[in-house]
Amino acid sequence: MTPHQPLDHAARRAATTTGRRTGRGAAVCAVVLPVALLALQLGSGTVAQAHTQAQPQIRTQEHAGAGPRAASPLVAPDRATITEGQVKEVAQGGVITYPSVTSCLTVTVRLKDGGLVGAHASLFQVPGELRSDQILAALKDRVGDRPVFAVEVRGAVGAWHPSYFVKAIESYGDGEQPPVPTGQDLDGIARSVSQGLAQPRGTVTVEDVPDGDQIVS
Repeated sequence: MTPHQPLDHAARRAATTTGRRTGRGAAVCAVVLPVALLALQLGSGTVAQAHTQAQPQIRTQEHAGAGPRAASPLVAPDRATITEGQVKEVAQGGVITYPSVTSCLTVTVRLKDGGLVGAHASLFQVPGELRSDQILAALKDRVGDRPVFAVEVRGAVGAWHPSYFVKAIESYGDGEQPPVPTGQDLDGIARSVSQGLAQPRGTVTVEDVPDGDQIVS
């Protein structure tokens, strides 16, 4: 036996042992890998199935939740009381009450869908509410892009100068004299309201009515 033979035997034993280990390892991997893949596929299928089953519920919940949130700002009440300096609206078939209209004008926009949007224009500003030169802009903003059927102005026409919708009495400083109405300028008020709401002049009517509550339906 040459001096190299023990090394050769050792090498052969190591190679054999390594081969056996490698063979066992490969066999184990060959068994484990399909099982793992199967488990992964089953797990993925279960997850996918659960995800697929959950999707309609999620969409349904989102749809159900989105409906009321989207609709709530658009839902108008059936009745509204609009006091001086305020703008509100009611749904189709609804009723607006303007209480104690003495020196005021009311502006009611009739929408083509049957709804009403109203403004109570005060000759003198009520604290915390809109001035006469702000009321039409607020009304126009509330109406938005919705089609308008008619605009009705009612109230103390003789107390109003058309320019009050453009510059309120409170806007005049010391030494400045606000214009004083000299009669019932129905056409002038109609033109001022028409311009303020960006509506055709022909859609606006103006009527002088006695003092008291106004009910519009």
